[in-house]
Amino acid sequence: MAEPTLNYVPCADANGPRRMAYWQWGAADAAHTVVCVHGLSRQGRDFDVLAQALVARASQSIRVVCPDVAGRGQSDWLKDPVGYGVPTYAGDMLGLLAHLKPATLDWVGTSMGGLIGLAVTAHAASVGLKVRKLVLNDVGPVIQWSSLQRIGTYLGRAVSFDNLQQAADAMLAISSSFGPHTPAQWLELSRHMVKTLPDGKLGLHYDPAIAIPFKAVTEELALAGQAQLWQLYDAITADTLLLRGAESDLLSPETALAMTQRGPKARLLEFAGVGHAPTLIAQDQQDAVTSFLLG
Repeated sequence: MAEPTLNYVPCADANGPRRMAYWQWGAADAAHTVVCVHGLSRQGRDFDVLAQALVARASQSIRVVCPDVAGRGQSDWLKDPVGYGVPTYAGDMLGLLAHLKPATLDWVGTSMGGLIGLAVTAHAASVGLKVRKLVLNDVGPVIQWSSLQRIGTYLGRAVSFDNLQQAADAMLAISSSFGPHTPAQWLELSRHMVKTLPDGKLGLHYDPAIAIPFKAVTEELALAGQAQLWQLYDAITADTLLLRGAESDLLSPETALAMTQRGPKARLLEFAGVGHAPTLIAQDQQDAVTSFLLG
């Protein structure tokens, strides 16, 4: 399998100077750039299969950029965990886009990456850009409270593993909603989710402190944020594709339907046998995204 190049872009805010890592596939000088942003506890290598499919199927040169959001993967951790939230992440992404200067910009966001995409789409003009096509993967302005509670049961827990297979098995136990994968696919997805600890064991790649602001969110605060998210969604002019796992506990059928009827009036595709969130590895999921972005 081909490997992406690892790059860094400087970020600076209340957390001081730091670096955000991003993985780059395809042609660095391509006019068409697709930015793929991962979910809450994931990292940029989640998009390896999709990125390779986009590069292989594009009729012209294309660049696919997959950042590690702050506190994840190869990116620096924040000094103050209160900063772990969409405003910080969107600011970092706007800095990345100002650095990349793409002529044509598309965005693929899974879960949290989709929420970051809403903010970036609203503010892309501040760096002289416009999002042309937007893929929201199993996320919308209304996030089911029960799903946040489920995620909170495992986020930030200190765990270690003797080997990659043990880590993969443990992650599968909390991620079965991702849908069916072959053992080889799941092992590859898991490989970049861990890092070697000082004692030689494997630990999760992210800063456990990302759980601090997440667990501070109450049901009342989550409800209060919905109006702002709908406002961002309703202002979108990008051609929008909404993906939903048919068994998702995060994006309800009612919210998905509403997203097809207001704002950009997203085209909705659902995947049977999948919950939150599709990994964009299965062939039908790959085909849906590549045909939308390259069509």
